[in-house]
Amino acid sequence: MPVEVVPHDPGWPASFERVAIDLRAALEDVPTAVVEHVGSTSVPGLAAKPVLDIDVIVPGDDVPAAVAALEARGYVHRGDLGVAGREAFLAPDDDPRRHVYVCTAGSLNVRNHLAVRDVLRARPDLRDEYGAVKLALAADPAMDIDTYLARKSPVLQKVLTASDLTDDERLQILRLNDPTA
Repeated sequence: MPVEVVPHDPGWPASFERVAIDLRAALEDVPTAVVEHVGSTSVPGLAAKPVLDIDVIVPGDDVPAAVAALEARGYVHRGDLGVAGREAFLAPDDDPRRHVYVCTAGSLNVRNHLAVRDVLRARPDLRDEYGAVKLALAADPAMDIDTYLARKSPVLQKVLTASDLTDDERLQILRLNDPTA
């Protein structure tokens, strides 16, 4: 299945906010929950796969309550999908298309998502370089998602070098995105 990357859509923040309002309502009994727009759709001007990435960040003790709250709202829990500290969900609808995760506060996964977003928002040069790589990779009709993730890893590592993540943490992220690294 080819990878689709499109130019930035200025409607993505409003779509996120609509979903976030619903998620916050679902999580009203989990007062520690913070809903964050992450991923490329959260960065103004950045080309992205047209799917919102949303992290629901909670302390570890509140993960079960957050999972239960999302399931009660119609989200389908898919487990961690091999990423420690992150529980993945299928949304109950595709309006908008989105990936929703319950993430343990302070985990490397959350710190990675927030670091990438924040660096790319602050550094238009890195945003544009990252976007160009993504568009070039997606232009290959034979591109699959695993190859896409691996081949954008060098520029992602460059972005993460501008963050507060350690060398070891960046290496862990590299190995997650490119198991051959």
